Amino acid sequence: MNDSGSTGQTSGLEELLRQRRRKLDSIREKEMNPFDNSFRPGARNIEVKEACKSLDPGAEPIGDAPDFSIAGRIVRIRSFGRATFLVVRDMTGTIQVLAQKNVLGPDVYAVLKLVDEGDFLGVKGKPMKTRTGEDTLQARELRLLTKALRPLPGEKWHGLQDIETRYRRRAADLAVNEDVRQRFLSRSLLISALRRFLEERGFLEVETPMMHPIPGGATARPFVTHHNALDMDLYLRIAPELYLKRLVVGGMERVFEINRNFRNEGLSRLHNPEFTMLEFYMAYATFEDLMDMTEQMLSFAAEAVCKTSKITYMGEEFDFSPPFRRLTMRQAVADALSKRPELGFDSAMVNDEQAFMKFTDEKGDVLFRDEKENPCKDRPYGKRLALVFEALCEGSLRQPTFITEFPVQVSPLSRRNGKDPRFVDRFELYIAGRELANAFSELNDPDDQRARFEEQARARAAGDEEAMYVDEDYLTALEFGMPPTAGEGIGVDRLAMLLTDAPSIRDVILFPLMRPER
Repeated sequence: MNDSGSTGQTSGLEELLRQRRRKLDSIREKEMNPFDNSFRPGARNIEVKEACKSLDPGAEPIGDAPDFSIAGRIVRIRSFGRATFLVVRDMTGTIQVLAQKNVLGPDVYAVLKLVDEGDFLGVKGKPMKTRTGEDTLQARELRLLTKALRPLPGEKWHGLQDIETRYRRRAADLAVNEDVRQRFLSRSLLISALRRFLEERGFLEVETPMMHPIPGGATARPFVTHHNALDMDLYLRIAPELYLKRLVVGGMERVFEINRNFRNEGLSRLHNPEFTMLEFYMAYATFEDLMDMTEQMLSFAAEAVCKTSKITYMGEEFDFSPPFRRLTMRQAVADALSKRPELGFDSAMVNDEQAFMKFTDEKGDVLFRDEKENPCKDRPYGKRLALVFEALCEGSLRQPTFITEFPVQVSPLSRRNGKDPRFVDRFELYIAGRELANAFSELNDPDDQRARFEEQARARAAGDEEAMYVDEDYLTALEFGMPPTAGEGIGVDRLAMLLTDAPSIRDVILFPLMRPER
């Protein structure tokens, strides 16, 4: 856009702002309050629509019919001299309001000349249908509740060209775009359904600290802050896991938290530094029990939000009906590599540590062609297996799939598998090519946990900023004894994306983090 066009747009907006300010002054000159707080609506727009169903088009309002008092934002105004039609919206939708000079009186009707789209209005009147069958509230009383001093964006607000502005101006985005409001209502339904599902199964909702003296519960880079009175650094939590497991040690056998986590990492279509997780812990259970429970929970959530267990996301249908596919990480890797015969991979290599390490040394440049160097270099077998899985398998897991048997090197808090101690009793759930949930049978051997923490500490000392710290307080809690337990974390934002057909995580977070405007 050239400078003259930009200047024209700016001057046009400035004139609209001046017009609204002049109307504000006129309202005050009439000794009216442009920000009145004395009106109380007694009904929602949807109730007026329900009352209109039995009425005949064109008939006068029934004299003894009950009055309805509604309030909302004006989204459209059409004036015809002695009659004005206004469309007023509240959280339940829109209703047409008919304001007539002979009904309201000339003084009240004159106030409509000072009213704009975007203002908030209180209306009391009787339901009717227009000759064209439009559900309408005939105004008997009318009151300006809030004068909007800035016009809402018009039709040009829609579309990808304004996507960043929509995120920055979420209040206006919600006010203008019905689909955006519906998306966040669906998110609220989702969280309510998850909470209800767990509470019906005896889980207790708890709250754990947002600021931690030691970051733990996940491998991630934390945000650091400082407490002045105690003169100590604190970390915004990357996960509530270690605190929730302390509660299990204390006898709270089923707990959950719908929590905000903070990770000092990059932004993408699937990542926001501040995000919502559901974490829950269940004593006397295994990761396999949680697989069954997760199938039921996600099917329940899909039914609550979408009224069906089969949803459409980005044009692709996904079935949340149990059972979900189950596959070990080694099986997934072997299947992916077998589809590339030019690599010379034998499926038996995936179980042979030395053979697999030799293969990834030799073929790393091909497997990780987007990397500057082979990321498998100098890594143990388990980390190499996980790296190959991430590179070759994740994106192809479309329908709900549990990936199980993770290497111990990438699972510092999980219980070792009883048959093969190189692996742990853990799963991740993948849908639409992305991780949605992570769960495992919890490690409750304090000596094994200490050894894993110390291994993480060595990795941190070697430069791995995401590696965990040694949490002595948590180790002490484990020494008091934690019953056999399984725990899980579910990404609420990513689940909301799936259930509302949202292309970006920013579409399901009301106020996503943005770069400052220059």
